[in-house]
Amino acid sequence: MNAGGAFDADAAIYDRSRRQLIPCFDEFYRVAVEQAPQRRDAAVRVLDLGAGTGLLSACFAEAYTRATFTLVDVAPEMLARAERRFAGDGERFAFVCADYATMRFEGSYDLIVSALSIHHLPHEEKRALFRRANAALAPGGAFINADQVLGPTPEREAEYGAAWLARTRELGVGEDDLAAAIERMKHDIKATEADQLRWLREAGFADADCVYRWHWFGVFSGRKR
Repeated sequence: MNAGGAFDADAAIYDRSRRQLIPCFDEFYRVAVEQAPQRRDAAVRVLDLGAGTGLLSACFAEAYTRATFTLVDVAPEMLARAERRFAGDGERFAFVCADYATMRFEGSYDLIVSALSIHHLPHEEKRALFRRANAALAPGGAFINADQVLGPTPEREAEYGAAWLARTRELGVGEDDLAAAIERMKHDIKATEADQLRWLREAGFADADCVYRWHWFGVFSGRKR
């Protein structure tokens, strides 16, 4: 099963299990939104890559009430759930079922954002995506990626995994949800914090930084020069 198929298969439980499977959920998403440099009353144009059911866009939409969004995802059932999430405010949201690793980014955006998606790409495709994101941003715009991070050593990676497993079980995750998450992890191609920052800088982003970390989870940001 490919990544899109794996996520479609678990679309029904995806939102319900987020807070248990991402122990740092609230801070992780809050910090991502805080990296946007625009005023909260600005009519920003947002491109959400690997948008899934729309969780990240919902966080940005609550903070930026005049923003417009284009949500891209390769999994049609996940995207259908995003459409239902935003059905009451449809004029602000557009939905594209496509592979963002290969699609052409039309237009210019003030924010390009992503959550827990880009780590599925091979490293060279990550680097290419960062360059394309930089090219698609308006001057002063920002790229914000809340994603998974590989430990810098095998020992650290094992520690991160053990901490995640212990904390998710403390939070009461069901064994079925946990099994589904572990199945999805088979598609992960994580990169270290150092590599991701280097690739962002190589792509031309200013002020590239990892502004938040909790074991496997990190929030990266960079601005268009």
